[in-house]
Amino acid sequence: MAVALALLAAVAFATGTVLQQRGALATPAGSDDARFLVQILREPVWLAGAVLQAVGWVLQAAALDHGPLVVVQALTTLSLVIALPIGVRITGQEVGRRQIAAASGVVAGIVLFLTAGAPAGGTSNPSAAAWWTAGIVSVVLVVGVSGLGRSRQGPVRAALFGTAAGIGFALQAAVTKVFVGVVGSGVAALLTTWSTYVLIISALVGFVLQQSALKTGALAPAMASSNASTLVFSAVFGIMVFDEELAHGGGRVALAVIGLAVAVLSVANLVVPDPAAADPTGRQSAYVPRAS
Repeated sequence: MAVALALLAAVAFATGTVLQQRGALATPAGSDDARFLVQILREPVWLAGAVLQAVGWVLQAAALDHGPLVVVQALTTLSLVIALPIGVRITGQEVGRRQIAAASGVVAGIVLFLTAGAPAGGTSNPSAAAWWTAGIVSVVLVVGVSGLGRSRQGPVRAALFGTAAGIGFALQAAVTKVFVGVVGSGVAALLTTWSTYVLIISALVGFVLQQSALKTGALAPAMASSNASTLVFSAVFGIMVFDEELAHGGGRVALAVIGLAVAVLSVANLVVPDPAAADPTGRQSAYVPRAS
């Protein structure tokens, strides 16, 4: 059930992200103007994307309640692959051979990682020390990477903001795995558990950074960097916080690591500007808007 729910979440995330980018690009404020974060709330297409993102989170939460963090996050990373044809349809972007090859690499890497590694086990009650470590590492990295992003432009800016957003989303997913266990305990329990507030903060931070990445107009670097960092840090949090383990014996750990590396490198390949793919403004992107 966790696999099916995670795949449905990936579809919702992919469609929602593309719609949100279309809405963000329609706002009059520039990418350096924080007012666009308010203006997007008046864009119906962006709101539709937000609804789909919320649906994706609910599906992801249900998947996390039934399966390991590493497995669920690896499958939701496929939202990048799903977004390719949706981006072509909705935002008029072109997808070349390199993007198709990279997308294929993502799928192959994730399949190898899941089949060879078979992540499982773990604890449902991580220690406070593990959570503090994960939280501090996340804050330091998000602040540092997003700070670099503010001084850059174009695809590089999108990639840095996307990376920072992905770290926030990885922490959000990890906290969600604990949060779903409190949902049925009543309002009082929700208001008194730390997971509610960390979930809200990490979600808001990820939201602002992702929208800032999408506002650059470079969809592929924004999504690719976000998905790659989410996958990597979800694996880190799964092992560090929840004590999840990969299958041992017969070189399965090595194959799992290779699969994860292939997936991450394939995602990262979409961030690298394609010299043959520059839009009329001179900006380079893995997705190239079609001439109207």
